[in-house]
Amino acid sequence: MNPKLLWTFAITSTALFMTTLDNLVVTTALPVIRRDLHAGLSGLEWTVNAYTLTFAVLLLTGAALGDRLGRRRLFAIGLGVFTAASAAAALAPSIAALDVARALQGIGGAIVMPLTLTILSSAVPAEKRGLALGAWGGISGLAVAFGPLVGGAVVNGISWHWIFWLNVPFGLLLIPLALMRLDESHGPTQRLDLPGLVLASAGLFGIVWGLVRGNEVGWGSAQIVGSLAAGLAVLAAFVAWEMRTPEPMLPMRFFRNRTFSLANAASLFMSFGMFGAIFLLAQFFQTVQGYSPLASGVRILPWTVMPMFVAPVAGALSDRIGGHKIIGVGLALQALGLAWIAAVTTPTAPYWELVGPFSISGIGMALFFAPVANVVLSAVRPEEQGQASGANNAVRELGGVFGVAVLAAVFSAYGGYGTGEHFVAGMNPAVWIGAGVVALGSLAAFAIGKRPRTQEQRLEPALEAAA
Repeated sequence: MNPKLLWTFAITSTALFMTTLDNLVVTTALPVIRRDLHAGLSGLEWTVNAYTLTFAVLLLTGAALGDRLGRRRLFAIGLGVFTAASAAAALAPSIAALDVARALQGIGGAIVMPLTLTILSSAVPAEKRGLALGAWGGISGLAVAFGPLVGGAVVNGISWHWIFWLNVPFGLLLIPLALMRLDESHGPTQRLDLPGLVLASAGLFGIVWGLVRGNEVGWGSAQIVGSLAAGLAVLAAFVAWEMRTPEPMLPMRFFRNRTFSLANAASLFMSFGMFGAIFLLAQFFQTVQGYSPLASGVRILPWTVMPMFVAPVAGALSDRIGGHKIIGVGLALQALGLAWIAAVTTPTAPYWELVGPFSISGIGMALFFAPVANVVLSAVRPEEQGQASGANNAVRELGGVFGVAVLAAVFSAYGGYGTGEHFVAGMNPAVWIGAGVVALGSLAAFAIGKRPRTQEQRLEPALEAAA
């Protein structure tokens, strides 16, 4: 590997790990933040969702701006926003201030993440792209997996504020390195789709607001019904606009491609079940069994350590046996692991009963993350990879937003924080639902291979001509 490619991989991988880590790094710190800032369940949900929602909504905009203004330049700007917002989160005096800082972090992360993929993809020779993108996916999976452990170690050793302070030196180091070592590149996008951005943002915010507030306000209340209905209506308007505008931020014709559509469906369902389940499981060991944040993170280690061993192998095999098969097996294992957790968890469950399902879930997560980027990008033209990667990452992040919101609503409906029994009574049905949704993702992944790729390629020109 030549030095320029090594620098490109090192810089983009570090930035990817840093921004992805912040999806779940706060989960192990949630019980401490809840006590320190006197937060309720909805405040804790927004601590996670404020980041993932802005992250998801603006991913496509970040990719489009990079194509237009220069990927290296915008990558450095995104790192600056993310670093400054991390410092603001560390200094937050209240849960409301923390949630605002987390939203700003999401804006920076939304600029950085899709550009890590497009910058790396353009720097790697075509014959090595599967391996490089597999490594990219593996690093993303590792960051998600290690979030609870890193958060627990930092909270236990210093304080919850330092889970955000740690981003600052890395950001300050990466910005000059990116400007000096990365090549500038542009994409085909000529203008920014502002109406599409506004419609997508407003629609998704309305839905998530309703899901997060439903148990607190009442699911039949005018506020919740109106919020959900308005969100769905605005999203429908977003789809209609994207089909009409000459330069959409999310071309709807992408979804005519079977591989693209099903791979994104699998991503949505995976994140729904995984993020929603981890939101609750990361609190279980502290809230119910009384462990410290670090001890809680260590107990999730059988889940988090598996991607280190499995992801590189899965990435290397994806070009040989089909990435969709690896994804399908991975999601099936993850669904099995979550169902096993829901079946055996009690307030006094011995830890050894959870080691098996945690390990299976970790293997499944690694098998998903390693090949998914290559599967998605193989479905579009090279000049459209920025939009495609942004769409896939946005879909995956939205799955996490909806998973946390929906499973927290199930948790609140059946249980709560009052006692250990009450917590588990809410957590287990929520995790069962998460397992079922991940299983649907497995079916979607296996369905990718039901029609030959060559047939798909023959049909696509005709579909585009018809459009």
